[in-house]
Amino acid sequence: MAANIYNFPLRSDDVFVISFPKSGTTWTQELVWLLLNDLDYEKAKKSLNYRFPFLEASMFDFEEPVPEDPRYAISKEIKPPTVDQIKNMPSPKFIKSHLPLSLLPPNLLEKSKVVYVARDPRDVAVSFFHHYKLMKMMAPDRDFKTYWSYFINSKLLWTPYFASVLEAWEKRNHPNMLFLFYEELSKDLSGIIRRVANFFDKKITDVQIDELKEHLKFDNFKKNKSVNYQDMQDKGLFSNDGGFVRKGKVGGWREHFDEEMTAQAEKWINENLKGTDFRFPQ
Repeated sequence: MAANIYNFPLRSDDVFVISFPKSGTTWTQELVWLLLNDLDYEKAKKSLNYRFPFLEASMFDFEEPVPEDPRYAISKEIKPPTVDQIKNMPSPKFIKSHLPLSLLPPNLLEKSKVVYVARDPRDVAVSFFHHYKLMKMMAPDRDFKTYWSYFINSKLLWTPYFASVLEAWEKRNHPNMLFLFYEELSKDLSGIIRRVANFFDKKITDVQIDELKEHLKFDNFKKNKSVNYQDMQDKGLFSNDGGFVRKGKVGGWREHFDEEMTAQAEKWINENLKGTDFRFPQ
């Protein structure tokens, strides 16, 4: 699997959206896909899972360990495209990944365009915690404080967090890399739409920006069945406690951290950013 991804054959018109999980990936994917598909909202009704497939999704087991449980048959039926299937998709291909750049094809930035999005790790951890519960990947009685300990000690999928983000930050000035922050998306969506359009040399009018903003508005996005994985929740693959698109709140971590965790987080962030010029938007 790792070799297949590292040696993935790239095309010059491939477009990647890369991030650590729960950093605004889905929001960014939808924005990018629509800009590069002439704002075709009708075609965007097709699941993002197929319009913008997840490169490493097939590392998860979608086989049927418990054949009598109908959920496993459903999971096999709706499983995402494999690496080989993504290779053979027609151009232009739109690909999502949560892997660090060092585990992706070494010629990625020389060959393809990359949009990277980062988010405050405290908000990431809160969102990821709820995601784990939603996908039934964690005991329902596990508390957030325990989960936070796993997160900062790199005991979860796709961690360590900072190693991944800082790798991308170092490449932020490459002409084929656009580095975004979730906080910027939340604060100035119009400005981000313009930046993404400029990055891909796409012209967009003020009216089109307003239409796209309305489509991406959080309340509308949360109800959009092509991006919220409602089908998986309806079929019992996700918990009914919450949804894939949750709150999207900047600074929401403060509602989950006690004083000890807040101090611990500040120390952890400062230690990892020491000697770098990387800072999260205020």
